[in-house]
Parts: sequence; structure tokens; C-alpha cells
Amino acid sequence: MSTDILEVARVQVLEEGRGLSAAQALRCLELPDERLGELLALAHEVRMAWCGPEVEVEGIVSLKTGGCPEDCHFCSQSGQFTSPVRSVWLDIPALVQAAVETARTGATEFCIVAAVRGPDRRLMDQVRAGVRAVQDAVEINVACSLGMLTQEQVDELAEMGVHRYNHNLETARSHFGSVVTTHTWEERWRTCEMVRAAGMELCCGGIIGMGETREQRAEFAGQLGELAPDEVPLNFLNPRPGTPFASYPLVEGREALKTIATFRLALPRTILRYAGGRELTLGDLGTREGMLGGVNAIIVGNYLTTLGRSPEEDLSLLADLKMPIKALSQAL
Repeated sequence: MSTDILEVARVQVLEEGRGLSAAQALRCLELPDERLGELLALAHEVRMAWCGPEVEVEGIVSLKTGGCPEDCHFCSQSGQFTSPVRSVWLDIPALVQAAVETARTGATEFCIVAAVRGPDRRLMDQVRAGVRAVQDAVEINVACSLGMLTQEQVDELAEMGVHRYNHNLETARSHFGSVVTTHTWEERWRTCEMVRAAGMELCCGGIIGMGETREQRAEFAGQLGELAPDEVPLNFLNPRPGTPFASYPLVEGREALKTIATFRLALPRTILRYAGGRELTLGDLGTREGMLGGVNAIIVGNYLTTLGRSPEEDLSLLADLKMPIKALSQAL
């Protein structure tokens, strides 16, 4: 029996559809650079076999920006740091306009985000009004990312018709205490479990490049495999001024591509989405390589506090790669 990890993955993942374990993921991450092409090619085969050629497009907008009480060390929206982001609320007409503009790109997902530990009554009322207004104005799936939830809040969001809920674990359980101290990894995990149980789709990923080891990246891939979210957004750290991670280096491009391909092999059926930081870490060429190395979803436009590529650039890339945008009827 072969001990080469890519030959093992070809049988286990490509043929049988079983994701790599954490230990197996580590072996992929440790492959020499000269085998990166093989790794990316296999990840692309897995994506095509288990997910197909379509790419899911999403836009995001912040309903409440800044002033968050938590101390996530990567985040410029924390009220505990000296970063320049200040607390701002978006009104409902502006939210609807953002949803309309997102739908014009061909996106099927529109995510409403708030920088909070968890939603209070005021925020839940704002979200309810926003979800209703967006649903009345445009045909698009509405997702939310509002921090940690109670069971009652989970049930209320499901009742509103929220299609998908984003709540990132951010990093491996063993590394979480080096990234956040004001809440625990387990608290995040509990919210994710409640979302799944309520029937909403779960979006759960994290950020690569926050000082974690390769072993911890592999651990994180295994933990996501256990959780089995519908979508995994992969962000690469974009160090923000005023945060504890402001001086962290960018993830090297080849390392980022190895991570993308490895996460695809650990999560063969999952929507694997390019998210924040890809523009800096990978640039145009690397973005293309990642789309041919397991990625099958993208966020178009800007992120919450950082600039992304223009939607036109991303949509042109998908056209060049002959990757069709997933239609709304397929996403429902």
C-alpha cells in the first residue's frame, strides 16, 4: 500500500470522498515546494468531482462597524485597540442598496455583519428590519454574522428566513488563546452547533497567518472536518494598524496555496471560499492558482474594513477559467 500522501489522498478523498485527517493534512502541508503543482492539481480534481465547476459568489456589508468589546488580536474593529476604525451603524436603505449592488454581480449570497460579542435586542430588531427589506427588494439569499448566539436568537434568525450563518472558529483550538482572550473556542463551537441544529446553513472558517504552526493549521483543518460546515471561508491575515498582530508578516504565497489545497482535501464537499487577505498574499496569479487548486467560492468587492479586488476583476477571472457562477436556484 502506498505511503505517498498524494496517492493516499487520490483514493481516500477523490475516489471515496473521505476528507483527510489532521495528521494526513499535516503531511500535505509539509510537502516540498516542487510538489505544490501536484497538490493543487489533485485538489482541483477533488473540487470538480465533489462540488462541480460552479463558483458561489457572495458580497458582505457591515450593519454595525467597530466598537466591539472583544479582543480578537487580528481585528481593527475591537474597541480595545488603537486601530482607526470607529463605531458606525448602517441605515436600512443603505443596506438594501448594498444588497442590490451585490446581486448585480451575479452573487447569490449577501451577508449582514455586525462587530459585536453577540446581538442585543436593538441589533436583532435592526437585523429583522434589514432582512425583510432586502428580501422585499431583491432576490438573493441573506446570511448573517452577528457573533455568539443564544438558542433563542438562533431560532429567531431561522424564523426570519436567514439562509446561512457565519461564525468562524478562526484558528485551531490549541492556538485560540493566543488570538482571543475575552471568550473561548468552545463558546464559538456551541454557536456553530446550534446553527446547524436549527436548519440554517453554517459558514465557519478562519484566518491563516496568526502565528500558528503548520501542525496547528492541520489541527484546524481536522476540526473543521469534524464540524462539517456548509462553507469554509479562508482568510489570510492582513495585519491591521493598531492591533496586536500589526507587525505579523504576510503568509508566503506558496504556503498559502498549500494551505488552500490541503483544506480542500480535508473538506472535499464543502464550499471553500476565498476571503480576506488573498489580494496581498497571492496577488492576481496566485488567486488564479487557488481557483484551480480547490477554491469554489469568492467574496466580491471590499471586506469589512479592508479593500478587496473589484468585482469586475474577479468575474473576468471566472470567465477566463470557464467557471460558471452558481445560480440562485442552485444555492437555495
